[in-house]
Amino acid sequence: MRRRITLPLVAAGAMVSTLTVATPAQAHGYISSPPSRQALCAQNRVPDCGQIRWEPQSVEGPKGLRNCHANISHFAVLNDDNRGWPATSVGSTVTFTWVNTAQHATRDWEYFIGNTRVAVFSGGGRQPGPTVSHTVNLSNYSGRQKLLAVWNISDTANAFYSCVDLQIGGGSGNPTPSPSPTTNPPAPSPTPTAAPTTNPPAGGTWTAGRAYAVGDQVTYGGRTYRCRQAHTAIAGWEPPNVPALWSQV
Repeated sequence: MRRRITLPLVAAGAMVSTLTVATPAQAHGYISSPPSRQALCAQNRVPDCGQIRWEPQSVEGPKGLRNCHANISHFAVLNDDNRGWPATSVGSTVTFTWVNTAQHATRDWEYFIGNTRVAVFSGGGRQPGPTVSHTVNLSNYSGRQKLLAVWNISDTANAFYSCVDLQIGGGSGNPTPSPSPTTNPPAPSPTPTAAPTTNPPAGGTWTAGRAYAVGDQVTYGGRTYRCRQAHTAIAGWEPPNVPALWSQV
């Protein structure tokens, strides 16, 4: 009897051990601005992307890869340079914003053009917030470039990968925060004033799969929320769950 009991327990223990090793890190993220390839798929700006459209945050693979899809076969579309990915026009300095659906202790974030690492930002082994931004100097590059961003987790062997297509020198500066202080001050003043009265009735209900811009207002659970960070909504990012993306009005 003892032998019959011991053998199943040993087998069960081996199964538990195997499951423990195979369990991936519960951390996910991708670059939302300028829009990465998976962000463009999530926004349906590039059609027929397959499964990545519904989980842009899940491009996770071993550290040290230099591709856009982390060697995940059903995300291979991200590594296809002939898909006609739209390139964002930027200046020589660009701010990249990650949206993290889950936070995990971070070793660092790396940015590559070709095989050259153009920037690295230490994570100090700490958990990041729901959004993280890095400003990268790309003054040594011009024209169309594919930038690979890598989020290296500190306590696992994995990293998250995000490719961004850029037209460097094709814009006056970074499309998100940089121009705002100089070009937008006159425009935003009327917008916030009008937003409380015009947006709540017309904003509609929060919907997964829809792209939201800063200032957009939606209703969810009988409450009104204003968008704080441009992103494409996915299941799990309901306004009450992600205060970094939505603030209650």
